[in-house]
Amino acid sequence: MFEKLLSRGERRFGRYFGIPKLMMILCIGMGVTYVADYLLAAYNISLSYYLMFDREAIFHGQIWRLVSFVFMPPSSSPVFLLISLMFYWYLGTSLQNTWGTFRFTVYYLCGMLGAILAGLITGYATNTYLNLSLFLACAVLFPETEVNLIIIPVKMKWLALVYLLPVVQQLLTSNLLGILALVMSLLNVILFFYGDLIQRIRDFRRRQQWKRNWK
Repeated sequence: MFEKLLSRGERRFGRYFGIPKLMMILCIGMGVTYVADYLLAAYNISLSYYLMFDREAIFHGQIWRLVSFVFMPPSSSPVFLLISLMFYWYLGTSLQNTWGTFRFTVYYLCGMLGAILAGLITGYATNTYLNLSLFLACAVLFPETEVNLIIIPVKMKWLALVYLLPVVQQLLTSNLLGILALVMSLLNVILFFYGDLIQRIRDFRRRQQWKRNWK
């Protein structure tokens, strides 16, 4: 259903809707925020404080926080920040080259919408799961692609399982409100890959059934 709507939207608005170099804009924004925080720390000022998602602040008129939270730096360490931004840039560029600007923009905006809804439910949201959704999308589309974990090459599909462990743990330990917020945070992954994952599960079951029948 969603795939049909997406294809129809792409045919109608694909040439007009989309943000070219979206991932470059996001990564530069996160980098600039980190540098600004570092330079302003001497004056006890934090740019991140004014960009982070805060439901109470939003309800008091600071509506820019509905968007600005996507520019929160993913790490406080300059080394890990650089590695993270380079990795996100690679992931986002790979997705945009595969899907095209329209689909990638819709994917990211759906993730933003999910994060915003989760934030309105719980009072606070981050771009953590939004960034994670980029990796999960690449893991589904390119499961056999290898990335170097320090010096060890690891396939995307196995690395995705490692990334999902804390997500599963949170699902098992959260209350209903927390579960709802987590699901909403990964809204884009669910919308884009639900049908594909269901089909893969069905194919796996068919293969297992076929093996049992031939034993």
